[in-house]
Formats: sequence, C-alpha cells, structure tokens
Amino acid sequence: MENRNNITEFILLGLSQKKEIEILCFLLFLLCYTAILIGNLLVTISITCSQLMKQPMYFFLSFLSLSDLCYTSTVIPKLITDLLAAKKTISYNGCMTQLFTMHFFGGIEVFLLTGMAYDRYVAICKPLRYTLIMTRQKCVAVITACCAGGFLHSFGQFLLAIFLPYCGPNEIDHYFCDVYPLLKLACTDTTRIGLLVVANSGLMGLVTFVVLLISYAVILYTVRSYSVENLRKALSTCSSHITVVVLFFTPLFFIYIRPATTLPEDKVFALFYTIIAPMLNPLIYTLRNLEMKNAIKKLWCHIAVREEMN
Repeated sequence: MENRNNITEFILLGLSQKKEIEILCFLLFLLCYTAILIGNLLVTISITCSQLMKQPMYFFLSFLSLSDLCYTSTVIPKLITDLLAAKKTISYNGCMTQLFTMHFFGGIEVFLLTGMAYDRYVAICKPLRYTLIMTRQKCVAVITACCAGGFLHSFGQFLLAIFLPYCGPNEIDHYFCDVYPLLKLACTDTTRIGLLVVANSGLMGLVTFVVLLISYAVILYTVRSYSVENLRKALSTCSSHITVVVLFFTPLFFIYIRPATTLPEDKVFALFYTIIAPMLNPLIYTLRNLEMKNAIKKLWCHIAVREEMN
C-alpha cells in the first residue's frame, strides 16, 4: 500500500451543528463526567482503603472503576471542550493517540468483565475451593492478562489506522477518533482492512460475550437445586455484573459486529459505552451491595474525623 498522508489535523463534526443543542449537551456531559469522576473515584478509594481489597470481587471492581476513569477521560474532556469551540479540530497525532488509548482501556474493561464473571463462577460453583483458586497471585495474573489483551487489541486497531493513506477530506463524522470513521477518509480501498477491524473489535467482543453467557449458564445450572434463600443470594451477587455487561456490550455489538460502515445512529450508541455505562457502573455496584455501602460510609466517617481533628 502506498503510504501517503497530506493530513496534519482532522475536523470532528461532533454530535450536532446547532449551537443551542451543543450548549445543552455541554451542560449535560459536564454533569455526567463529574458524576463519573466522583462515583468511580469513590468506589476505587473506598475499596482500596478497606478490607474489601482482600476480596477478589472487590479487587476486580476497583480496577474496573479505574479503567472506567481512564477510558472516559480519553474521550469526554475533548468532547466537552469541543462543544463550546467554534472549530472542532484534533491533530493527526492526537487522533491516533486517542484511538489507541480509547481501545486500550476499552479492551481492558471487556476482558476485566470476563475475569469478574470467572470470579463469580468460582465463588458460586466451587465455594469450598474459592480461596484456594482465587488467590492474590491469580487475581494479579488476571489483571495483567486484561492489560495485555487490551494492548494487543488497541495496537492492532492503531496499526490498521496509522498505515492508511489520508489525502483529504479531513472531516470525521463523529465526536472522537475511531477506526470506522477514519476508514471513510482513507484514499484507498479499505475492504480488506474493514474486515480486519471487524475481526479485531467485533470478534473480540463476540467471543468474550459468548464466554460470559456460558459462565452464567453454568452458574444458573449449578444453583438450580439451591434453596430459595441461597438462590437469591447467589443471583444477587451476579445481577449487578450482568447489568453492566448488557449496558456495555449491547452498543458495542451494534457498532462493531457488522460490515465496516458508519451510520448516523453510531454517535448515539457510542454515548452508551463512553458516558452512560461508566456513569451508571458505580451506582449499579453500590446500591444493592451492603459491603460497598458500609465501606463508603467508613471512608466518609474517616474523612470527617480527620477534618474535625484539623
């Protein structure tokens, strides 16, 4: 492929061209990003500063909140500032950096959700061996594998995008840099590359989702003979995770498991996995979790005591 590139910056068309809608979106997304920062930081700090960090489920949850913080911070701050900008531009290097980091942290989250499902499988299906299987070394290995998987995924997307020739136009019909919108700007046939993108993002999402379905099918099969009380406890530990999985994977499937094309609805669906899901995750994991509520209360009490002493 001839590698020619006359583009030094891209223009992001954003969510809307109407100023009134942009101002409304600015206020809304600013509130959402503030909620994301507060909620995920609160979960991460509460777990880290309590005995919950010793439990694998909360160990993974702290890293999920941390990955949510990093993931959203690659997209939302740029989106918020662009909503008030007269011209929404991003440099070529900035675009490629955003694409890499977004898919890196997004990939970590996908694999981490799978690791959390494995933890629930062991806890429910093999409770007597849980502490022997889910050791701290095993948990660290899972986190390391998630980071490695996220890197391989994002590096693949990055290579596919960076070697494309861009010779104009330079308008990206999105609010962040992603592979599908960039394929439209490449001045070459992108049919084969589009298939590679689908294989990378779509197949990865599909395989991990199938693994999640199998793990929960095994869990449901295992708990079928439990008493009503034990069944309720077992399912309550999984309900939050299932909700997060559905919120995160549904829009991903719509965008990435299809031929490499862009649709007007892509921006709306992208809002679900870049803003809405990371904002709701702390609420989903804390509202029905007594241990998390107690950890947050202890954190606030500790802060209040320190302020009184000072």
